[in-house]
Amino acid sequence: MIETLSDELEVNVPAHEAWALYGTLQFTYICVPDLFDSVEVLEGDGGAGTILKPVTKPGSLLPAYEDKIAKVDNENMVKEIHTHKGGYLDLGFNYYGVCFQVIKKTESSCITKVTLTYDVKEEFISSTSQVSIEEFSALLKYCNNYLINNHKK
Repeated sequence: MIETLSDELEVNVPAHEAWALYGTLQFTYICVPDLFDSVEVLEGDGGAGTILKPVTKPGSLLPAYEDKIAKVDNENMVKEIHTHKGGYLDLGFNYYGVCFQVIKKTESSCITKVTLTYDVKEEFISSTSQVSIEEFSALLKYCNNYLINNHKK
């Protein structure tokens, strides 16, 4: 069963500024720790093939996991990340991935979009109750605030 959830947010900064955050490891160091205690880069430089190990905050029910950056498309401003080991895969999922995209709206604004895609084995369908776009929506808002506060005028 493949499912997709998404959210988007308009940001009043140029698309290239938003992509400078989302398309690099700066995103990992500045915005992602709002959700995690830390994020270790196990391998790579932020491009495709980079392996990340988020360390969840105390009380998380999600098993430890590693993510892999599968794609960084600078031309189309798209970054795809999927769980590489552990986490949702240990809970019966075949796939759990997230895609961040920056879409130019005007010269001074853009849309940031996040799409969560997952595939779960039928016998583990009850595990999908833990899946939510909410943490990624909160991440978009956090990044929006960061971008506005650090906008180069």
